[in-house]
Amino acid sequence: MAVFKDEDEVYTFLAGIFRRGLEKEGLADKLVSSGVVLRVHYTDPDAVVTVDMANKVVETGADSTAVPNVELFMSADTGNKFWLGKVNLTMAMARGTVRAKGPAAKLIKMIPQAKNLFPEYRLLLQNENRQDLIDA
Repeated sequence: MAVFKDEDEVYTFLAGIFRRGLEKEGLADKLVSSGVVLRVHYTDPDAVVTVDMANKVVETGADSTAVPNVELFMSADTGNKFWLGKVNLTMAMARGTVRAKGPAAKLIKMIPQAKNLFPEYRLLLQNENRQDLIDA
């Protein structure tokens, strides 16, 4: 069974952590300079999050006008586990749990920056009393 009940929860948490990253002093500059426009296609439930790092914009839904240069395809459960530090993205891509389209190497270089947000994601879940997502 999926850990998120609907796409709104995916947007609250999985898009929310990208928003926090783009607001975080020090980290935001590194994300902006990457020039990455990332679109993540989640399943279970279906949801789409587009992160235009250069412009510090996070859009939700399939009707985003930003043109991605990297796309990821994964279950929302996998996205949740990644932000909790439980999924190695490179290994997940090798196993096929996560599929990438575009220059994935550009994204892989950003993983060390993403790890700075793991404690923030856990705190986001704790503040919303979502122990179920932490334990998933």
